[in-house]
Amino acid sequence: MYYIGVDLGGTNIAVGVVDESCKIVKKASVPTKPERGADAIVADMATVAKNLLMELNIPLSEVASAGVATPGTADTDRGVVVYANNIPFTMYPLADRLSSLLGGIPAYIENDANAAAKAEAFAGVAAGAQYSVMITLGTGLGGGIVLDGKVYSGFNYAGAELGHMVIEKDGRQCSCGRRGCWEAYSSATGLVNITKDRVREAEAAGRESKIFDMIGGDYSKISARTAFTAQKEGDALGKEIVDEYISYLACGIVNVINIFQPNVLSIGGGVCNEGDNLMKPLLEKVWSETYSREGTPKTDIKIAKLGNDAGIIGAAVLGR
Repeated sequence: MYYIGVDLGGTNIAVGVVDESCKIVKKASVPTKPERGADAIVADMATVAKNLLMELNIPLSEVASAGVATPGTADTDRGVVVYANNIPFTMYPLADRLSSLLGGIPAYIENDANAAAKAEAFAGVAAGAQYSVMITLGTGLGGGIVLDGKVYSGFNYAGAELGHMVIEKDGRQCSCGRRGCWEAYSSATGLVNITKDRVREAEAAGRESKIFDMIGGDYSKISARTAFTAQKEGDALGKEIVDEYISYLACGIVNVINIFQPNVLSIGGGVCNEGDNLMKPLLEKVWSETYSREGTPKTDIKIAKLGNDAGIIGAAVLGR
């Protein structure tokens, strides 16, 4: 049997046909164009899925289910998107609509971060783990928790917002309205903001740094890679920024481990491309602070392996 997975984003709708071993057989994407409304978005999901099946010569009778990884709060029991701020879904019966367009096959929905966590638990670095947590370092900081193979999302489907625990009281303003959230410090956006602040301070203090040459006075050129790149070139300011960022990231990870003690904690997002430059000092910091630091076994902290395919695969396995 096969499964259809849909990764719905504000920019693109990515659809894939996934086999029983959680491998994507074929995938395609179309622009979301959210201004068209919810029904048009779902119609595109179904059209792309049908086209893929046709190209693969797979009849709908061989498709066990379809799933959608959606932004926002997903009522997984009823298949309803309660609210998504960048997509026109408010109490929208997404699962039923998609099912009706795909010949009545069962359809399921899940929050996108939760779906990615389930993907890693089924087919990624957390495969076989009884308890796993995934965090994604992107524009925001997404979180997903999988316990005994099931996504944990709380009684109201809004749980596992790990990025919105406060790690710095009265700290940086977060987009959620609170101050000092983990997301405000450890997302890729948070790293960019830390870098900009420290570069401004260094400029005001008359310090030297390779970062000044890299950006040429244009602060908009600062990215999540800037400080890491400077550090690799032996730049002191770059190292200070990276150390600060890793300290914040470690703080949140220690909190998560202390609360959940998962078998595996996976980290996804573009910042992970830094590899050992990120992970080696991060692990040293984490293991010096966790409550269970004297005990064994320890949580296995790994870079997630499914990348941009996690949404499709996680959506596809929702019916399993």
